[in-house]
Parts: sequence; C-alpha cells; structure tokens
Amino acid sequence: MLLNVQICGVKKQTRSNMTKITVAKGDGIGPEIMDATLEIILAAGAEIETEEIEVGEKVYLTGNTSGIAPESWEVIQRNKIFLKAPITTPQGGGYKSLNVTTRKFLGLYSNVRPCMSLHPFVNTKHPVMDIVIVRENEEDLYAGIEHQQTDEVVQCLKLISRPGCEKIVRYAFEYAKQQNRKKVTCFTKDNIMKQTDGLFHQVFNEIAKEYPEIKNEHWIVDIGAAKVAGSPEEFDVLVMPNLYGDIISDIAAEITGSVGLGGSANIGEECAMFEAIHGTAPDIGGKNIANPSGLLQGAIMMLNHIGQTKVAEKIQNAWLATLEQGTHTSDIYTAGKSKTKVGTREFAKAVIANLGNKPTIFKPVTYSNNSALILPKYKRKPSAEKKLLGVDIFVHWEGCDPNELAENLNKIIPSGLELSMITNRGIKVWPQGFKETFCTDHWRCRFKPNDNQEISKEIIIALLTNALKENIDTIKTENLYSFNGKVAFSLGQGQ
Repeated sequence: MLLNVQICGVKKQTRSNMTKITVAKGDGIGPEIMDATLEIILAAGAEIETEEIEVGEKVYLTGNTSGIAPESWEVIQRNKIFLKAPITTPQGGGYKSLNVTTRKFLGLYSNVRPCMSLHPFVNTKHPVMDIVIVRENEEDLYAGIEHQQTDEVVQCLKLISRPGCEKIVRYAFEYAKQQNRKKVTCFTKDNIMKQTDGLFHQVFNEIAKEYPEIKNEHWIVDIGAAKVAGSPEEFDVLVMPNLYGDIISDIAAEITGSVGLGGSANIGEECAMFEAIHGTAPDIGGKNIANPSGLLQGAIMMLNHIGQTKVAEKIQNAWLATLEQGTHTSDIYTAGKSKTKVGTREFAKAVIANLGNKPTIFKPVTYSNNSALILPKYKRKPSAEKKLLGVDIFVHWEGCDPNELAENLNKIIPSGLELSMITNRGIKVWPQGFKETFCTDHWRCRFKPNDNQEISKEIIIALLTNALKENIDTIKTENLYSFNGKVAFSLGQGQ
C-alpha cells in the first residue's frame, strides 16, 4: 500500500514504512564502517532500501573536481535521505570540498551534533556532559570565496545573511523546545566582526524573545570555547555560525572521550544527510580496526528523522549496553576498564547480539514519536533605505610610507570627494599613523564626500578612471552604505 509520509516538512511517497536511502561508502575506513553500520541497522529491523553511489577520492581522480558525478546528484535528490561515510578531498587548488558542496547544493542549513559523555566506560574529564551543537551549515567563511590580491596578501570573504541567521537560530530554539531542552546559547565574535557576527547576534536576540520559556545567553566565542572545554555541563543547546560550529563541535566531541564516537545530521527543508564527524583515517583503512560508532550514531539520527524511532531506540540501547560490557575498539580501549578489544566487524556483531537489551549503568534511551520539526519559510523584510556614503578602494602598492601614498591619491580625487583614511591589514596608518606599524603591499583607501552627503556611482567610476591614468593599481572596491540611516561598514582599527 502506498502512503504519503511527511519527513521534516517534505511529503514523499513510500511503500508501507520502507524508505529508500542513498548510501556512499567513501574513502579510507569508510567502506568497512558503512558495512558494519548497515549490518547493525538492518539486523535491528530498519525498514530501508539502499541505493549506493560513488563519491570522493576515486571520482576526484577521474578529473571531476567536485568529487561527485551528475547522475549521483540525481540519486540523492530523488531519495532525499543520504547516509555518507567519510570522504577524502585532495589537497591543493582546484578541488572543492564535497561535504561543503553537498550541504549548500541541497540546502542543508542545519548541522546538529549531540555530544554526550560516556563515563566511566570512555575516558573523559567531564563525566557530566550532554550538549547539542546546532551549527549554521551553508555560509560564513565556508562560502570558500578566496582571492590573492597582491604579492603579499590573500583574502577570504565572510558572508553572513539574515535568512541564514534566522533559519539556524529558529531551528535551534525549535529543537530545544521539541527535545525539552532548557537553554540555548549563542557564540559569536561580534566584539570584532560587528557587521557579520553582529547580525547573527542581533537575529539571535530577536528570535529568543519568541521563546520566553527557554533561557538564552550569548558568549564571545573564545571564552565560550574555553568554557565548553572546561565546564561543558553549563551548556545545553549551542547555536553559532559555520566556522565556530565546526571547531566547537570537534572540541566537544573530543572532550566526551573520542571524536570517533560522534555522528551528525545535516537537515534541510527537503533533503537530509547523516554522517560521522571524523575523517577517513587512511592509515588504518581496510585493517578491521576502525570504530563504526560515529557513523552508527549518524544512522540512528537518520532513523529518528524518518520516523523509525523504535528501531533507533533499540540500536542506541544495544550500543550503550555493548560499551558497558567493555567490548571496545582500539581507539577507546583502556586496560583495566575495557574487557575485550575488538575490530570493526566484531564490534558490529557485539551490538547486534545486544539488540533488545538495555544498559544498566547508562540511562536507557527512549525516543518519542515527536513530529518532525517544520519551520516557517523565511519571509524577506521590506527593503531598507539605502544610501551610498563613500567607497573603499584597495590598492596594490609596494611603497612603505603611507604619507607618500596619500600624496599620490590626492592627485586623482574628483571634486566632491576626499581621502579620509588609509589602513593596512585593517589598521589605520594615515592620517596620524604610527611608524612602528608593519605594512604589507595591500592598502585600503577610504574616500568619502567632503559634504557628508550621498554620492553617485559615477564619481566612483571617475575616481577609478583617474587612478588608471596615474598607474595606481586598484584591485577591488567596496561601496560604503547606510541602511535606514545606520552606518553599515566598519571603522579602521585605531580610528
């Protein structure tokens, strides 16, 4: 019988409770941990069909710089659910991370990583730890927009959008509400990045007001990271931009005892991807050494996501019981605490043998049949009043005296503009710079109207034309705007 099933807001047609998923076995230890994971979840009664695709190193080495063939994309888009083992992205220019590409192409805006201590069976300094990290998954520095601009300077653009902030922050609060969590904490660095991280923090504050029953707080990411490492029991749900989330989630996984035990979910409005958080570990690939627990945890999250919660519950309890019995792979084996050191295949068989059993020291898990999180679509706000207040022109210049550069620039300024500032690596060096400041060959030169009024783009074109005539090497421009009267660009450091 055909049924219409709603999965995370997406209607799909399936036969009975059988769900077809896409599987990629990946590189290094990927194939063996995927085989072990599938063996466990099928033995537990998971009602899934698998369709395998090839991604990763083998595809890259055929000359495909994306690491995935077009027909594989079609399979992922058709099945909606993707269980992926770790893959290798070749080092060097020209290759794009398939992990990042998949998250962005499929709109997987939310990365969810539970990190729970397994004391006393897995060594940890933090026996009381149970946090969930909700990481924005599509933008920030992971947009991967980089350029070399001068002989000495390269740049990476950090892109933060209001839709991206609203979706991930709302997801964090809805997740906390569904899972009966008590607090959501935001990490940013908005004391330095006042525009980008400032927007994330601003949106967090706006949305937090809609959930008065859930505590909220904000930490600057550096001290927040220190607190996660030192006293993780103080946190519950954490939400943050992409790069910080990547770093903090690995820190959190490590202090629970092992990165190898962590799984993650990547959730979008239509598709979802589930994986381990660790890498390919090629040095032990094919040796029946690797711990499949990370990918298994990802698969358990997948089963919860597609509504097979009782199967997920059975597997998680069997896994916890196996750890309690001291049956451990070499990465977490500890003499005197562990009882049996096993390989990948043997660990899978031990978990299968425990299906139906529950842990006696760990608290047995009970997964509710909660409905999937269905978040409202983002609604674009009315356009703000936008005014052009000036321009930053970046110049490649090999001199070292900013006063000399200022003299050259003052020769090319059209009527109505004036040079207001020169910075080097963000630090103001003119006017009234310090001779001790080290300068590279990359200079930001800020021009503003001398009457503090709005300027036209034509005057910027005239400025660039004059620079070309004087052989001044302009490498990029950034227009300086205000939105609804609020200045929307940073000052120079030291201004």
